Amino acid sequence: MHPAYSVIIFTTFSGAGYGLLFLMGIFAAGQWIEPDRWFGFTGFFLAFTMVISGLLSSTLHLGHPERAWRALSQWKSSWLSREGVLAVAGFVPFGLFAFGWVIYESHDGAWRLFAMLTILFAAFTVYATSMIYATLRTIRAWFNRHTVRIYLAFAIWTGSVWFNLLAHLFDLHTPGIGMIVVITGVLALWLKRKYWIFLDTSPSWVSPENATGLGDLGPVRLLDAPNTQENYVQQEMGFKIARKHSIKLRRWAFFGYFLIPWLLAVGTVETEPWLKIPAAILAVGFVMAGTLLERWLFFAEAKHTVSLYYGAPDS
Repeated sequence: MHPAYSVIIFTTFSGAGYGLLFLMGIFAAGQWIEPDRWFGFTGFFLAFTMVISGLLSSTLHLGHPERAWRALSQWKSSWLSREGVLAVAGFVPFGLFAFGWVIYESHDGAWRLFAMLTILFAAFTVYATSMIYATLRTIRAWFNRHTVRIYLAFAIWTGSVWFNLLAHLFDLHTPGIGMIVVITGVLALWLKRKYWIFLDTSPSWVSPENATGLGDLGPVRLLDAPNTQENYVQQEMGFKIARKHSIKLRRWAFFGYFLIPWLLAVGTVETEPWLKIPAAILAVGFVMAGTLLERWLFFAEAKHTVSLYYGAPDS
């Protein structure tokens, strides 16, 4: 598939924003962090900025962005519509949760309910985003159990790196936050590695023989191209990336989304005080850049079955 930069930015930044909201809700509901006003204000500001900017960037991929609101009406059958409904509805508990934390410096009592609702809405919104791709049967790279797991894992991993930075900025870091960073980073690495192994070793989703029903006659190949120049379908659905480039980009993504930010973030737990904040900031920069590359590969390595019609190898 042709990587659309607006969608790459959307899934990366909104995922990090929802991951940050999820962790703020978890730590508030468990009463594991002090309800410091400025910590809350900064955290919610960053999370809302990433979520809103991500959602706005996604509309740039539409032919008529001004009609985006119409997608909300199809929630019974469309995961895209469900994602939009959850994203809009989620701002109610998010806002009330933020109000209690920032204005009243409290996340217990009734405010804890909004913290728990924030956890649910953040998780379900990212889940709905992942299901937009995981339900597309014509794209084998997406239609599998790994897609949902990766989206959820990367949301909480990127969110935990941001949460780690905030905790250091306001001197509220705890061993529990360090443990979250360790676990979520390893989880994201493990699930992404399993996905790439699946992508490289899984059998073809469909072959030209199956697609045409001529398998009994032997191998089927394209005799002549159906068109004389590349068309829109080939540009959008048949994006090609060389295997050697794919391997190289995966390595860069690994260093960017996991190894460097994980070492930096984990290192902030034991390093000198004056190094903690710079290291945490660098960890955020690397994890976002690495996740952007990881998400680009998620689209670039996906092949639509329609590409078989134009003579592409089995998808």
